[in-house]
Amino acid sequence: MNLNSKIYIAGHRGMVGSAILENLRDNGYKNLIVALSSEVDLTNQKETNDFIAKESPDYIIVAAARVGGILGNNEFAWQFIYDNLMIEANLINAAHNNNVQNLMFLGSSCIYPKMAQQPLKEEYLLTGPLEPTNEWYAIAKIAGIKLCQSLNKQYGREYISLMPTNLYGPRDNFDLKTSHVLPAMIRKFHDAKTNGNIPVTLWGSGSPMREFLHVDDLAESVRFVMEYDGKLTYDLINAGTGEDLTIRELAETIQKIVGHEGEIIWDSTKPDGTARKLMDVGRLKNLGWEASIDLNQGIQSTYNWFRENIQEFKQVKID
Repeated sequence: MNLNSKIYIAGHRGMVGSAILENLRDNGYKNLIVALSSEVDLTNQKETNDFIAKESPDYIIVAAARVGGILGNNEFAWQFIYDNLMIEANLINAAHNNNVQNLMFLGSSCIYPKMAQQPLKEEYLLTGPLEPTNEWYAIAKIAGIKLCQSLNKQYGREYISLMPTNLYGPRDNFDLKTSHVLPAMIRKFHDAKTNGNIPVTLWGSGSPMREFLHVDDLAESVRFVMEYDGKLTYDLINAGTGEDLTIRELAETIQKIVGHEGEIIWDSTKPDGTARKLMDVGRLKNLGWEASIDLNQGIQSTYNWFRENIQEFKQVKID
């Protein structure tokens, strides 16, 4: 890939897609294609194929998805599996139909089995049952990986699946009904602080361990893999920091950054989810890339963005 390559970023208005778009622009890429959902419905096969045929990109980045936390996955199981299957299948199929040789599919660490050995290696895929609270999203993402791998095997495509750990950053989804744990905590502690430091109730015991990657680091890793000069041995690569902390430690860190001085109440009647989810990032590290944004620094910048945009906050849409 070079600076003149024509690159389509699907999902450019979401947290991930917008970070990738900004990163590519900042690094000299000018031939970038984006489209709103009103211009092309990615859940519609014909519209998606016609769009790719018309634009004829050299590279496609699949960052469009329906995303959310435990609550969203539990309450909107059908939407999470159906929408994600349609989006990825239509884009990957359109890429192949229109002879797009290079594509990057972005997934999630939830693809790995609930009881898999830690840290999570790429080869652990499909070696055990998934975490039930997010299996709908996970199954869709696994299907996307297999779509890419099947085309690589049968037709010699160069489709890469990059699996990031838990992401956070500017333009995250702070809707408490559908957000992931880190942005949900930022929202809860902020709201509690502005309401007289009232107590904050959080799900579970606080004991599960999680890893978090700033979305700007992910965007940097995407560009790094796209620009990689050598021959990639693998078409499935984890992206993360290789470090984790407990949810309790995360809550205390966010509480301090937000400035909330009230009590934290842990609701043990609510699910914890997977006990630990740490990515093995050896493949990406061996290629020469490592994350650089410190968690405290990343949470502070994310909270700053949230405060600046709270009046305009809307649930993230698939665009």
